[in-house]
Amino acid sequence: MSKQFSIEINAWEDGATIPAKFAFGQPGTDAPFAISDNVSPAVRWANAPAGTRSFAIICHDPDVPSVGDDVNQADRLVPADLPRVDFYHWVLIDIPTTVSGLVEGEASQGVTPRGKTVGQTAYGITGKNDYTGWFAGDPDMEGVYGSYDGPCPPWNDTIIHHYYFTVFALDIDTLGLDGAFSGQDVLAKIDGHVLAQASHMGTYSMNPAVIGS
Repeated sequence: MSKQFSIEINAWEDGATIPAKFAFGQPGTDAPFAISDNVSPAVRWANAPAGTRSFAIICHDPDVPSVGDDVNQADRLVPADLPRVDFYHWVLIDIPTTVSGLVEGEASQGVTPRGKTVGQTAYGITGKNDYTGWFAGDPDMEGVYGSYDGPCPPWNDTIIHHYYFTVFALDIDTLGLDGAFSGQDVLAKIDGHVLAQASHMGTYSMNPAVIGS
């Protein structure tokens, strides 16, 4: 019997809290927000099925507020019943089958104002993450954010956020995407080409009331 395709992230147990080291933001000492280390975690995968020709990685948070009016406002909370949407933190495609993992810090080693490069790397092609849209219009931070940027949920959100790191084994060598492509672009392209997928989830919050609950 063949072994199941699997993903391994040893920095936290599946379903456990993500250490702040791997987050974009963390609670500050004298303020609700402070920049964190924003280091990409080590990720490994194994037991790809026969016929696998490339891999892709997507990290997304499905718990992001659909409306930003209450986000990070000191006089209010983001209500738990607000509809939520996906936010993509890492989009990496066309990973060759000779690659079976990435070491810690390979995709990010800190917060980079105005973003990081998209395009070809030694281990695949990176697209943009959704900090690209989040910082649009901010003169200090605006830019295209490529590769990995970690959790930074609203510090006044009343729910914990869940971060899914998913590796896809695909039956094609390339998705044919270039430039600042998005997580949605990748999901549309891999439809019908996924031989197997595996996920590892972590949770994160910056609201002291949620962290301590």
